[in-house]
Amino acid sequence: MIRLENITRDFRVGEETVHALLDVNLEIGAGEYVSIMGPSGSGKSTLLHLLGLLDRPTAGHYWFDDQETSALDEEQQARLRQGKIGFVFQFFHLIPRLTAAENVELPLMLAGIEPEERRARVAKALEGLGLSDRAAHRPEQLSGGQRQRVAIARATVIEPALILADEPTGNLDRASGHDVIHILEALNANGITLIVVTHDPELGGRARRRLHMLDGRLAEDSGAT
Repeated sequence: MIRLENITRDFRVGEETVHALLDVNLEIGAGEYVSIMGPSGSGKSTLLHLLGLLDRPTAGHYWFDDQETSALDEEQQARLRQGKIGFVFQFFHLIPRLTAAENVELPLMLAGIEPEERRARVAKALEGLGLSDRAAHRPEQLSGGQRQRVAIARATVIEPALILADEPTGNLDRASGHDVIHILEALNANGITLIVVTHDPELGGRARRRLHMLDGRLAEDSGAT
């Protein structure tokens, strides 16, 4: 599903060039459950953003489903992202003025799905996460765990092939965090590829494959042969 070849990502900070990623080579198959760990500044989130087509590499090649993504323009990348990749972030990124149902519906609207189908898919997504009775609530009326479940519903309502989760439990209490991880792992058990960035060794250790980043490089891969 995913193949990175000699990926580098540089940023200019004043007069300095910072190598956020340096010569990263990686393959991830469909249906895998992968964690990405490492200290702050090691390149974890930069790698996740590249995998999610939210950023482009400075050099190297990224294939997603046998498609060379660097050859795609912004609109083509956006269509690929909207159709196949779901995102779950630490701080939820829900739109405050929208209800839970409207937040979940948003990616379907962007994808041009007809209203009747949108309503049915939103209702199903919220019901599956135990949120039917919170559909009309805005984010400030929800607990942290409920907000993250809304974010998961939004990420999965498009029926993605890949979910990218950036510190998905980092803003939750322990019980809510466990609930969220069990939800994500259940989605993976149903065939969705799951990649989780985390500082938490307990969470990272749950993944069947563990990557460790250090100074922009892939320092360790438990799945390497």
